[in-house]
Amino acid sequence: MRALLLLMLLGLAMPSDAAADTWLLRVNRWGTWSAMTLKTDRLGPQWTGTLDGDSVQGRVVQGAIEFEAVDRQGRSYRYAGQVDGAAMAGTADFPDPNHDAVRVTHRFTARRLPERRSAAPQQHVYHPVDYANEFSAQREPVLTIWPGDTVRTTTLDSGGVDAQGVTRALYGNPQTGPFFIMGAEAGDTLAVHLRRVRLNRDWAGSLDTLVPRAQSTSIAGHAAPLGKPVRWRLDLAHGLAWPADAGTKLARLVVPVRPMLGGLAVAPGDGPGIFTGDAGTFGGNMDFNEVVEGATVYLPVQQPGGLLYLGDGHALQGDGETTQFALETSLDVEFTVDLIKHQAIRMPRVETATHLMTLGQAGSLDDALKIATAGMIQWLQQAYGLGLQEAAVVLGSSVEYRVVTLAGRSAGLAAKLEKGRLDLMRATR
Repeated sequence: MRALLLLMLLGLAMPSDAAADTWLLRVNRWGTWSAMTLKTDRLGPQWTGTLDGDSVQGRVVQGAIEFEAVDRQGRSYRYAGQVDGAAMAGTADFPDPNHDAVRVTHRFTARRLPERRSAAPQQHVYHPVDYANEFSAQREPVLTIWPGDTVRTTTLDSGGVDAQGVTRALYGNPQTGPFFIMGAEAGDTLAVHLRRVRLNRDWAGSLDTLVPRAQSTSIAGHAAPLGKPVRWRLDLAHGLAWPADAGTKLARLVVPVRPMLGGLAVAPGDGPGIFTGDAGTFGGNMDFNEVVEGATVYLPVQQPGGLLYLGDGHALQGDGETTQFALETSLDVEFTVDLIKHQAIRMPRVETATHLMTLGQAGSLDDALKIATAGMIQWLQQAYGLGLQEAAVVLGSSVEYRVVTLAGRSAGLAAKLEKGRLDLMRATR
């Protein structure tokens, strides 16, 4: 509907052969904003289009617009207001979701989305000026990009500290973004190809503790003194890390770094934002040590534009992030986005050159395992055409399970399959 209204207004100054426009329309329903995609074509005095796939008809007269959308159940949604250039605002007359015979008036706004100036993939460099402590659809996008485009940017560590050691945001895994991906709509899948994930400073911070989920009863009785900071030195040239103030027994501990993003997410569905320390079907603070350079992460789009966030850089993390903080540091990141239209996935996926992985996040590892397993079965069904029985045989012979994280309010677990075992099945489809 947004797109239609904007097209109507622009139609006053546009040639008669104007192409389709796309608008981002937002409705404030009892204090909660919902976003929709409005697409319109100019067909003469009357206008037609779609609003999140529902048919729309409308008209504009001297900047005053009105249009109506009808959903698949035959319910009517009516909009009226003013359109001015690339913006519109007014009121929306909606059916009450709890009372069929009652209608309710809400406020709406819309903005016309930019047109792509070149069909060729674009390279973008984004220098963050502020950061998000929520995964939310309410935050204004920092950059609009198209499928195939590549972005170079930076992230902070979990405490909000940048590459120069300056605090730039509140602690709690502050995120860079969101990035608005043109064409992304609920029901699509966003593919994020991590081209570069590199260290950009020579130190990281961690703790000397064990998360409660990893403590036996006997260990818990002795764990009270734990929780002190551990400073790590990072050798960027050689890709190594070691404790900077290690005692005698750790003086020779040197580990190879493997930079990763702890946070990668799209905006969740309608409702309040979600704290950047949490994870779910939208991604979030997954803390999975396979989200590294060269991996592709698939996320289920839940809002127009997807709204991609990234942050919480780690120089290295063992399975489970058992020390509560991994080797927390800032990163330089380069990623490319692609869009898989009209394919919904249930939870985040990670693909590397050798493996397929699905993530489950839940209150317990038992429940996380069920979610991750269901996600892998869905992947086998969608990509290889397998039925449930066939997928069960594949899992029974080949699945691996990895503990992703024990440190958050949710526990994370990943199901993992070697791609080489599946290649022949794909080839015979």
